[in-house]
Amino acid sequence: MIQFDAVHKRFPNGTTAVHDLSLEMPEGGVTVLVGSSGCGKTTTLRMVNRMVEPTSGTIRVGGRDVTRQDAAELRRSIGYVIQQGGLFPHRTVLDNIATVPLLLGWNRRKARARAAELLETVGLAADAGKRYPHQLSGGQQQRVGVARALAADPPVLLMDEPFGAVDPVVRTQLQDELLRLQKELNKTIVFVTHDIDEAVRLGDRIAVFRTGGHLVQCAAPEELLARPADDFVAGFLGAERGLKLLSLRTLAAVPQGPAPDSGTWTLVLDEARRPLHWRSADDAERPVRPLGDSDSLLSALNESVASPTGLIARVDADGELTGVTSRDDILEHANRAHAELGVAA
Repeated sequence: MIQFDAVHKRFPNGTTAVHDLSLEMPEGGVTVLVGSSGCGKTTTLRMVNRMVEPTSGTIRVGGRDVTRQDAAELRRSIGYVIQQGGLFPHRTVLDNIATVPLLLGWNRRKARARAAELLETVGLAADAGKRYPHQLSGGQQQRVGVARALAADPPVLLMDEPFGAVDPVVRTQLQDELLRLQKELNKTIVFVTHDIDEAVRLGDRIAVFRTGGHLVQCAAPEELLARPADDFVAGFLGAERGLKLLSLRTLAAVPQGPAPDSGTWTLVLDEARRPLHWRSADDAERPVRPLGDSDSLLSALNESVASPTGLIARVDADGELTGVTSRDDILEHANRAHAELGVAA
């Protein structure tokens, strides 16, 4: 767990970056810090590994006061990922990843073996290890940055807008990769972003800051969307917070029935009963995007609008059809979710 107790940061020019911050970041969870530029979120993150020293107050990582530890040793025990990777341009990918283990005294063979193992973990091909950062795409560089931060298996990972410099498609892929990794590794992650959609997607808890380094609210995404603390938080979440809420609710509880085998449109399956497309009576075809129980109500609503029948195909983990769900049933559950949490539909 990371604990901030009455932490204040004032820079020599008189600027207050963080004001009287008390906050707990649970062990094994993702805490996302959000807010506009200059609100103190990056300063908060950098005080965890003492890249910025607090003016007053106490910060504890795993119960230990960070100011009572050697700063260099502290930093080597905490993973750190920044925007655009921050890789050493003159070192190969493998040697970039091996940096911290080597600093910790690992022999080169062991450090490189660990680096090679992490290439696969973050979804990169083995031959990427021989390349230099300039030979990689932006998304690949970010994956290397994550691998380097994980190389010494730190319990804490700090991520400062790590996906902010890549295009939206790659950004979504990197978010998916982080969610997958977190399921496997269960790190304590502090993640800084200015993008509330990214925060809702990744965070177990979201801390909203306003200018002057004031923490306004910290809560689970559903709680934050349903019950913003004040007009500032509501405004930051945006007018579409009801839709954001639907992105957190899954299809699991929404009923499904048998696929229609007659009518204007028919769902065509392959031999393994995986949906292929919708086919009309006059042999026109329309695409189908099957969804599983873990997909969101928002995805289901979007797919039902795109479907020529208003139905979505439901599949199991193997992609086999389990049934179909109607747009009306999806809307009913969406309205129920909004009503439970007091959010306008």
